[in-house]
Formats: sequence, C-alpha cells, structure tokens
Amino acid sequence: MPVSVGVEEEFHVVDVESRMLVPRARAVLDRLPEHGFTTELQQSIVEANSGVHVSLDALHADLAESRRALDAAAAPLGLAAVAAGTVPLARAGSVDATPDPRYRRMVEEYRTVAHEQLICGAQVHVDVPDRDTAVRAMCAVSPWLPALLALSASSPFWFGSDTGYASWRTLLWQRWPTTGPAGCFGSAAEYDAAVAGLVRSGVISDPGMVYYDVRPSAHQQTLELRLCDACPRAETVVMIAGLFRALVVDACEAAPGDCGGGRGRHEGLRAANWRAARSGLEGDLIDPVSGTAAPAPQVVRSMLARLRPRLEELGDWDAVSELAEDALGRGSAAHRLRRAADDGGLTAAVDLLVDETRGGRAEGRRPHRGGPSANRRPRRGLAVARGGLLGSGGQAPVLPGRPATVPATVPAAVPAAAGGAGRPGTAAGGPHPRPKKPALPLGRTVLPLHRDGQDPVPR
Repeated sequence: MPVSVGVEEEFHVVDVESRMLVPRARAVLDRLPEHGFTTELQQSIVEANSGVHVSLDALHADLAESRRALDAAAAPLGLAAVAAGTVPLARAGSVDATPDPRYRRMVEEYRTVAHEQLICGAQVHVDVPDRDTAVRAMCAVSPWLPALLALSASSPFWFGSDTGYASWRTLLWQRWPTTGPAGCFGSAAEYDAAVAGLVRSGVISDPGMVYYDVRPSAHQQTLELRLCDACPRAETVVMIAGLFRALVVDACEAAPGDCGGGRGRHEGLRAANWRAARSGLEGDLIDPVSGTAAPAPQVVRSMLARLRPRLEELGDWDAVSELAEDALGRGSAAHRLRRAADDGGLTAAVDLLVDETRGGRAEGRRPHRGGPSANRRPRRGLAVARGGLLGSGGQAPVLPGRPATVPATVPAAVPAAAGGAGRPGTAAGGPHPRPKKPALPLGRTVLPLHRDGQDPVPR
C-alpha cells in the first residue's frame, strides 16, 4: 500500500532593503490564499502546509508552488520569505508574539525562551499503520535522526554573530522542557501516560507542547519528524522527507517489539544531536552503528546503503541518492552562508537565503573537507544539468531519475476537516491566489498539517 508523506515549512519574513527580520507575517498572510498558510508563535514567521503525497515529485512541486506564492505575496510589500533555522540579521526584542491567547500564555510562562524563538523548522509527517506501531518506530528511527539534522543545518548566525554552530536553532529549541530524543516506549498507552504525567506536572499546558525530535501525531496515523532546520533549498526538504519515510517504513515493518537496534541511550542520542548541530556536514557525526565519531559524508552514505532496499521499494532511490550526493557536494546551508558572509558580509548571506528559497542556483559545489575559500567559482548545479529540480516561471520541477510527469499545478492543501479550520482573516481575492485542487487519494490517512487548538506551537 502507498505510504503518504507531507511537510510543514516555516519561513522568516525579512525586509529586502535592510535584510532584517521584521514582524510582518500578518501582512504577507493577508495576501495569500485561505488554505495552506498560517501563523506561528512569532509575528515574523509564516508557516506553509503541503498536501499529502505518495510521490516525491508531487511533494516537490507542491513545495515549489508554496514558495512561489509566498514570494509573490511578500515582494510587493518590500519583503521576502526565507527558509532557514535562523536569519543572520535580527534584533532582540524586535518581534512580539502573535496576538493569540495560547501564545500569550506561553510567553508569560516561558519568558525569554519564548521571546527568543525566532527560529524556523521543517517537519515531515509519514503515514503509519496505527499508533502502537508509530511509538515503536519512534524508538527505532531515533539514532539516524542526527544525520537528517546535519543535512538540514542552516542556522550558523544569531543576532548578527557567527555562533560556531551549523544549527544554532537546535540549541535554542532545546531550551523548551520537552524537546530532544523521545526515548522508547512499548505501546501508545505507555507513551500517552508519560505525556499525561508531563501535563499534570504543570511544566507544559497540553500534549501539543511535547516537542520531541520525533513523535506520533495526537490526531492522525502519522509519525512526525521535528528535528530539522528549515531548509533554503526545497530539494533538501524532499530528500529528508524521502529518507525519513524509508526509515519509518523500515521500522514499521520490523517484528513487533523489535526496535531494530534503535534503543540507544538517551544521553548518547542527545550527544549525537549536539554533534550534528555543531558541525553539520562539515565535521564528524556519531555513527549510529559503531557509536563513534565518523565524517558526516560517511554516516550519510551508510544510512543510504542501509535504506537502499526500502528506498528502491518506494521508488525513491534514484532521487534520494542523487539529492544526498548533491547535498554532500554543496555542503550544508550553514557552510554556504558562512562562505557568502566571508565574501560579502551578512547582507550577502541573507541575499543567498532569499535566492535559494526562491529556487535560485547561484551557489556551486565545494569539496567535503575544503576550507572557507574552497571552490568559490560558481558552476552549473544539478538543477541546470538535469533539467531543473525546482522549476521557475510555472515550469514543473523534475527530480533526478524520474520522468517529467509532474503536473505544473500544485496538489490540494490539507482540507480543514483533516486537521485544521483554515486560516481566518485572509483578504478575499488576493493578487496571487493559489488555486484549489481536489484532494488526492494518497495513502491511508490525511496528515494533520493544519494546526488546531491542540496542535503544537511553536514549531
């Protein structure tokens, strides 16, 4: 049976002249269609919710269309949308929380932790057979998640300074009391009892505030990846979605009670997360098999080799393996941002983020272990050489190894009945509406990609 996947992406709103983060998400949202986009904790963030897809080609086309819609809504306002864990230029205290009773309660309770959540992530939902299986799979996939974090790392700068980390967002995110590795549970009932205990303790107000790296959905039959930075390149999100789906399917089809070697100790998993956040793709990761440090490309390729049978079964091997090799060749977004800042300052780093979020391809490859000045000359990237992974001007993108059969139109966003009531307050007849399409019969369930009052915030 097909296994569906969906994505939530968060985008910063920046001023195109100053390149500063600005609290103008509401102005952008008012120019977007009613479904598929929503608010976040901070007034500087817009969230985009994909439809539900079996094909990675269709998922990519959906993400590309969302980004085009965001750009079309933001540009007339002198704004731009940026997909990254953090933005290089922001000021403390310059952004207030979105006016919502729940957000206000969170700000009052968590104070600076909430105020400094000027961060964006990318979440991936994968269909699972049932909630008990999701909880068991959560344990099995956890040791491989730091590699996905390293592939997404895009937040080296914070308030105008280089943090020394590839994903500073991860360090900020871990300040919440219920983040990090989830641990292992024998059943959904055991997991739910643990969450209920956290709520009773008063540390969190509701189950939606459990922000583990991976968790079962409270409302649908999905497992959700929550660890990754928002990614400037849509192809990176597609690659991570393909890898996570393969990990989940592999774990779900293991024998009941078998975690597939995934019962890593909590302190080891947390240390592996830190290592990935510190170095991204440019240093060592913790190899989940040996438990020792190994170069990031080696760990990523080990994961690919392990998942190859499942990726081939899902029809994703060609696309995911080529995208992974391309990511290793380009280096992490954090590395590319530092290189841009070395050449032209932090404004150049913001410009690179804006360009990549829009689908630009100015940035070339560099050697895995090269220094900051390695291979600065731009080259024709994979998008050009292979006909375009992210189409422009309405041209449908084509993933590597796939026929060019993706429709140019985007599939439907998740309907309100599937997990959210839509976004109120949208200006009718906006200048760049995204057309509504009929829902696609993809997989066993509809992903909860539109938040209701119990869904987690912030992302």
